[in-house]
Amino acid sequence: MESKPITQRGPGVIAPPPLLFLAPLLGGFLLDRLLPPPPPPLPRALRVAGLPLGAAGIGLAGWFVATMQRAGTPVDVTKPPTALVQDGPFRRTRNPGYVGMALGYLGLALAARGRWPLILLPGALTVVDRGVIQREERYLEQRFGADYTGYRQRVRRWL
Repeated sequence: MESKPITQRGPGVIAPPPLLFLAPLLGGFLLDRLLPPPPPPLPRALRVAGLPLGAAGIGLAGWFVATMQRAGTPVDVTKPPTALVQDGPFRRTRNPGYVGMALGYLGLALAARGRWPLILLPGALTVVDRGVIQREERYLEQRFGADYTGYRQRVRRWL
């Protein structure tokens, strides 16, 4: 898809998305040690479910990176995209990298029985949605115009 010239280098996200997931995850594990939430602990079935969820997240994130690289457009959100990628995992979600990171976070938190990380996950998702995704969407609309608008109408933001 042909892109329109714009003055901005990138979408102006608030922070690198991996950091927006990693900080509450690690902070939550630290809180679990320093200020454990009251019982009950997570059921074993949830802990076991964490492994496939984490693996799915890692797999989706890898597929996302490979698809972006094949398209020749940067994965780094601070750099302007050179193409509007609509194949691979982008056929099902406009944000496969963030879905992958969220599944990885959830899987790790469940597998490690981290209750604080689970409590902090909705906040992390809200920050990613407002501080990254909404800014990227405005940027992509400006950069790719009707091509992005059509894509946005066909494919869901998350799942």
